Amino acid sequence: MMSTPEATRSSSDYGVPDNLEENTTSRKATLLYGVAALVSLAGLADSIYLTIEHISGRSVKCTIVSGCSEVLSSPYATVRGIPLALIGAAAYFSAFSLATLAAFDYKPAGTILTILVGFMFLTTLWLLYLQAFVIGHFCQFCLLSAIVTTILTVLVAIARMTEGRSSRTA
Repeated sequence: MMSTPEATRSSSDYGVPDNLEENTTSRKATLLYGVAALVSLAGLADSIYLTIEHISGRSVKCTIVSGCSEVLSSPYATVRGIPLALIGAAAYFSAFSLATLAAFDYKPAGTILTILVGFMFLTTLWLLYLQAFVIGHFCQFCLLSAIVTTILTVLVAIARMTEGRSSRTA
């Protein structure tokens, strides 16, 4: 069977670059990592605020839910004397840095970010459990952190899946 000239043409013969799908996928991943970097800044601000309040000894006022004082003064608010909020600030700063590097196509950053955000998400689930079933109170700033971490988890997961599709089509 003879092939017709139409059957042997590539998309570039019609003015569409062959790597258009790869470029679009790459742009989507870049955008997702950029948004993840911005979202992590919200978590960083929240964690820094809580760290400052903890170190200064001031009590945090809840305006949406009641229970901030109970949660933030519980034994779960520190890990071997280190405020949990300070550990969170380090995690969010790392997430910001890695997401920024991943947005600029530094491949190892995406892998490390995935692992970091996975640990952050598991920690968030544990802390939500503690608030709900052990401490019996919720802290709005802790809930904000949980929302930020959940959003980061979703953004990074979608970015990684997008990158996976890109590498399969390349």
